[in-house]
Amino acid sequence: MHDLRVEAVPWWAVLAASASPVLLVGGFLAAAELQPSSYNPVRDTISQLAGARATDPWVMTSVLLAVGSCYLIASLGLRPAGPLSRSLLAAGGLATLAIALFRLPDRGYSVGHEVAVVLAALTCSTWPAFAWRPRLPAPLLTRRRSYEGTAVLVGLVVWYALETHGLLLGVAERCAAAGPPLWLCAVTLTTRRATRRRAAETSRGRVSMSGSS
Repeated sequence: MHDLRVEAVPWWAVLAASASPVLLVGGFLAAAELQPSSYNPVRDTISQLAGARATDPWVMTSVLLAVGSCYLIASLGLRPAGPLSRSLLAAGGLATLAIALFRLPDRGYSVGHEVAVVLAALTCSTWPAFAWRPRLPAPLLTRRRSYEGTAVLVGLVVWYALETHGLLLGVAERCAAAGPPLWLCAVTLTTRRATRRRAAETSRGRVSMSGSS
């Protein structure tokens, strides 16, 4: 039997996971409102909101730093998930921090930024595939749900890659970026609820056994 104390998801991990999609979506919506009319969120990217040519780039930069930190914190607290998945999630957090630090220059491209984007996309979309655990009551940490979540996230990344020179690049990137924190939030909340419920049931069972003996 697994150790319930090890499996418990602490409140601070739930807070970080829940904050990540709110920060990201709210951040790129707010940052887009600060840009001139030439910026088109359907076509233009989140990275441009934090780039050297953006208006108030500190807004999106701060959001990316916060979201990356949330991934790191959540990876520490999501103990019921497999260790490889938590390592990938942490790597995704570090890659997100790197996206903020290696911002797009005034002209041309940044190799560091491009590498960080690729690493973030790969790690943040694949960590659920390794998160499932046998005999765990968490509904989103079953093998089937973990694979289904990964398929959706990878599909969004593929769409983003295919839209590199398309008219919907901004939409595709936003969907690919929002998918991982939404899945992380759902996994963390349902896992905490499930493990707490099982802990309560186990405690009641022990009390009943003690009373009958």
